Amino acid sequence: AIKGGARQDGFAYDGAPVTPGFDAVREAGEALAVELDLSDGRTVSGDCCAVQYSGAGGRDPLFRADRYRPVVGDRVANALEGRDAGEFSTNVAELAAMPGEDGRERLHTAVRYGVSQALLAAAAHAAGETRARTLASHLGTTPATEPVPVFGQSGDDRYANAEKMMIKGVPVLPHGLFNSVEKLGEHGEGLREYVAWLVERASELGPAEYRPRLHLDVYGVIGDVLGAPYDRTEVVDYFQSLAEAAGDHPIQIEGPMDVGGRAEQIHAMTELRDALADAGVDVDLVADEWCNTFDDVQAFVDAGAADVVQVKTPDLGGIQRSGEAVRYCDGTDVRAYLGGTCNETATSARACAHVALATDAFQVLAKPGMGFDEGYMIVENEMRRALARDHADRSTRALAND
Repeated sequence: AIKGGARQDGFAYDGAPVTPGFDAVREAGEALAVELDLSDGRTVSGDCCAVQYSGAGGRDPLFRADRYRPVVGDRVANALEGRDAGEFSTNVAELAAMPGEDGRERLHTAVRYGVSQALLAAAAHAAGETRARTLASHLGTTPATEPVPVFGQSGDDRYANAEKMMIKGVPVLPHGLFNSVEKLGEHGEGLREYVAWLVERASELGPAEYRPRLHLDVYGVIGDVLGAPYDRTEVVDYFQSLAEAAGDHPIQIEGPMDVGGRAEQIHAMTELRDALADAGVDVDLVADEWCNTFDDVQAFVDAGAADVVQVKTPDLGGIQRSGEAVRYCDGTDVRAYLGGTCNETATSARACAHVALATDAFQVLAKPGMGFDEGYMIVENEMRRALARDHADRSTRALAND
């Protein structure tokens, strides 16, 4: 609806919704809280939630909590009752194998996402270790020893929120939310001018020697403005102008186009990436649209269709699948950005901080929300708590073994 011309009215949008399941172009997101009672009296939790742009780009339909509450409270609960909380791998495999509702092959991604968060917390509690350490054991990875770089997202308040990020020295910023031609500019001039402003203000507000990575999400609108083919001179020149505006800041553009299908998107992204490489244009491309499931991530990575793939955590379903998707990028020239959506909760964001540490991802999204501060504090502080606890646990074990 936004791409079709729905006009912004403050925080809302005027116009009729287009994506099935929506009653308005912008409406309140919903989550379903899941709690697992363990036999020792401990309760652990996870939150079922889906991405802001549900039902678009090949994703599962809009998540409604009331619709899926009976699924979780009855069918999923009955399947998990009495299981060993420490058997994370077995429990998430059982969850992944459950058939979906209304003839769907699998449970809604939001259901698998929330329940698997609780299962990871249960397994970590049983083992007496951090969730990052438990997930790393499941994946066969070596956890990070420092916080993963956090990517702040500004929402529509792209100036004030970006300045907050700069003052705090956030390593990757600002998302920008360029989801319409009105914001991007009829010839892309709005985005280019914003990049130049970011560089200027970062030098004024940031710590000494501050060079944040600039990450802009354009929701396919560059494709709407410039059109295919994406290897022609006009397109390459535009990306060169973005690189020049960024100066010595690394810059990456997420979702430069949305062409309506996975195969088509991979072709368009590969065409653009190859053209930029041939011309020596130093702008990285980030895959988002049509890169939702683990199979999608594999396809984009195998094709070399992006410099970075967003692992959009709610779209992967089980939280372990997000970890597997990040791990799949190891040994390739594609980096893994553990993303997600503003439409999450503090519970799911904290769980994802452990996924980022378990896999030592390239960057991790500050979430939930688009006010920036809250999401940044939740994710950054959770990583620091987990690292401190893990260090203390290892020190205690070392003393006990002396």
